[in-house]
Amino acid sequence: MRDDVLGHLLRAANAVPECPDVARWWPAYRALARTWANPMDRAIAAGFAADRVAWAFAGGYQAALQALFPAIADDTLAALCVTEEAGNHPRAIGTKLRHAGDGWRLDGAKRWTTLGPQGALFLVLARDVAAPGERPALKVARVPSGAPGVRVEAMPATRFVPEVPHAQLHFEGVELDDDALLPGDGWAHYAKPFRTVEDAHVHAAVLAYLLREARRLGWPHAWIERAAALLLALRALAAEDPSRATTHLALAGILEAGSALMSEVEVHWRAAPDDAARARWLRDRELMSVASAARAQRTESAWRQLG
Repeated sequence: MRDDVLGHLLRAANAVPECPDVARWWPAYRALARTWANPMDRAIAAGFAADRVAWAFAGGYQAALQALFPAIADDTLAALCVTEEAGNHPRAIGTKLRHAGDGWRLDGAKRWTTLGPQGALFLVLARDVAAPGERPALKVARVPSGAPGVRVEAMPATRFVPEVPHAQLHFEGVELDDDALLPGDGWAHYAKPFRTVEDAHVHAAVLAYLLREARRLGWPHAWIERAAALLLALRALAAEDPSRATTHLALAGILEAGSALMSEVEVHWRAAPDDAARARWLRDRELMSVASAARAQRTESAWRQLG
């Protein structure tokens, strides 16, 4: 296992092979997972190895899942399944868990499951319908994609990072054992903190991707130095509790600095106006503003908690 990920970014070869689809990307990510034990290091290394934003995002997403769910095997493609037709907040969750004999029965549907068409393991946020109280009692269940009663329906490609597939999932009488349910509250322990963990890992992966492009295309050393500083900051932040207000404020500051750095890349890419990577970045940069309203709300909430 290796631990000097920043040294890797600054010394390794800056040319990478073309990767058009998940079938090519997934074996490469699995090899990285065997090399880098720390999930944040995996995200950074995966971003550096990516030939486009799509695989930086996918690598950051998988690394974030492995950070929050360490029991996921390195060779298991996983997806956290939260969003439904009504949204992704607790009261929008309509997928149901019911006791059935010695286990559970899962019924419902999810949308926009990242890498869903290729998923081997779904981590499904669902409502325990028998639990008392007005607040929804939510749990996360481990559901193999090939389990009886699971139907996976590919969704149309998105306009940015279209190489990363999404799926709509349908669960009809899926039988689960007790040990398929993760301990603790599904929202407070998993779905909510994952937003923070995912933000950190995905942004690190995309910064590492851009740092490799910066080396390949000869961008100014000052840009590379700032990117390296932000990557070290994200690496340190990944060790903090993702539920703390202080973590949220520090992450907000790093992401703001990262946004400013990313806004400069078009200027540096002008020296290679026909470069395919530049064209993909112009198409895919919108990814970095997805969920910006939720991030702003998280930051405001952190300031309120701190008084």
